[in-house]
This record gives sequence, C-alpha cells and structure tokens, in this order.
Amino acid sequence: MDTPPPVRVRDAFAGLQATLGDGCTTEGQCAYFLGRVYDELEELDRAMKADPKGPGHFPEPIKWIAGLRTAIGTDRSYPNLRAHQDELVGTRDRINTWMQDHPDDYR
Repeated sequence: MDTPPPVRVRDAFAGLQATLGDGCTTEGQCAYFLGRVYDELEELDRAMKADPKGPGHFPEPIKWIAGLRTAIGTDRSYPNLRAHQDELVGTRDRINTWMQDHPDDYR
C-alpha cells in the first residue's frame, strides 16, 4: 500500500492557524483543543521535513517541535497534555509568528 505524500507546508500551517481562536473552556473541549494543537504541530513538522526546500529552510520550527516532543514524551493523554499546555500553546504561537514573518511561503 502506498503512503500518501505529506501535506504541503502551507496547508499544514493553515491547520495550525485554525487553532488560534480556540482554547480551553470546558474539560472536554480542552482535551480536544490540546490534542488538536499537538496533531497540527506534528503534521506541520512532517510537512516541513518533506518540503522540497528541505528541513534546513525551517530550522527554528523543527527545533521547537522537537523540544516540545521531548517535553511531552510518548504520553499523549489529556492529563499530560494539560500539564504541558503552556509549552504546547507557546510552541504553536512561536511557530505562528515565525511563519507569519515568511509570507512569501506561507500565506
């Protein structure tokens, strides 16, 4: 079975940006939100690493996502994501700012 190609960086970034107006209001909604932010960051990481410009075009975001992945570890449970909420949302926001500074590629 063929593996589908990774999403383009622009499309993955759009998915991440879609989380900007969201946050934690109820526990159930917060679990969804934090899981989605994590998933969108992972998708963006895969897209950046597969981009024709190469991962060297995205050094900071790839480094920030790797640091977040190390902090969170393999436990993607809601309690663990909640414990790392500031790092998770902070990484999303830092990457959003970085990407916005590169409008030729990502808007």
